[in-house]
Amino acid sequence: MKPAVFEYYDPTTLSEAMALLSRLGEDARVLAGGQSLVPLMNFRLARPAHLVDLNRIAELDFVSVQGGELRIGAMTRQRALERSDEAAAGWPLLREAAGFIGHVQIRNRGTVGGSLAHAYPSAELPVAMVTLGAGLVLQREDGEHTVAADEFFLGTMTTVLEPGELLREVRVPAVPPGSGASFKEVSRRYGDFALAGAAALVTLGRDGAVASARLTLTGSAPIRAHAAEGALLGEKPSEALFREAARRAVDGIEQDSDMHATAEYRRRACEALARRALAEAAQRAAASPDAG
Repeated sequence: MKPAVFEYYDPTTLSEAMALLSRLGEDARVLAGGQSLVPLMNFRLARPAHLVDLNRIAELDFVSVQGGELRIGAMTRQRALERSDEAAAGWPLLREAAGFIGHVQIRNRGTVGGSLAHAYPSAELPVAMVTLGAGLVLQREDGEHTVAADEFFLGTMTTVLEPGELLREVRVPAVPPGSGASFKEVSRRYGDFALAGAAALVTLGRDGAVASARLTLTGSAPIRAHAAEGALLGEKPSEALFREAARRAVDGIEQDSDMHATAEYRRRACEALARRALAEAAQRAAASPDAG
């Protein structure tokens, strides 16, 4: 298992990397943590003619809070996000989701930007970012633009990223007061790819009813469960409410079958996980210091 021949570049600044990507075009791939791309190259499922390594670009590695939002550089290691005090304090869903990614050794090398750009169907961070309403900053040599997370993912390992473009940064808005979040997934063994997953963010009003809710499921791309979210608004949390919302969440959604699980299994698993995630998110919202 050896990759096809390629040319290797290791820029030390973002501007240098962008100039390379602009010049090399469609024949270039970006190397972040390498946890996804390198195996594909070894199996020759990916054959980039040029590999641009971002690991020496220090300006892409950071986690900070600015203007009330969490900002995460694309080269931030998943383990750094998992252990971030800033994320734990204001965005605990990210810390919880990151803890499900592979094993610690994987998270020590894997990057936040790499996971999002790779867009693997069962990946945890895409689901969490969609649930939190994150914005993804895409950089080109001549400028930048921001894409909402729920518009970034198009399908299995497919995003809106274009040749010469790089995911530079993730910006996660502040979570509303009185909110709780939860991430749930099921896999064959600890550290395996998830067979199904769900993330929920629930905000309760002063009357104890659901003021806002976001629910996202795993699929070929993260699936926002708009029908389920709408069914929750204005209602008091209950087992019956969350059961009905979870049923609506999977009604008519498409899932894939493979050697590990059938599409029907994944739908039913997503339904069960959605119910549990909603219940736990609501429970955490009720227990939060900002709860009415």
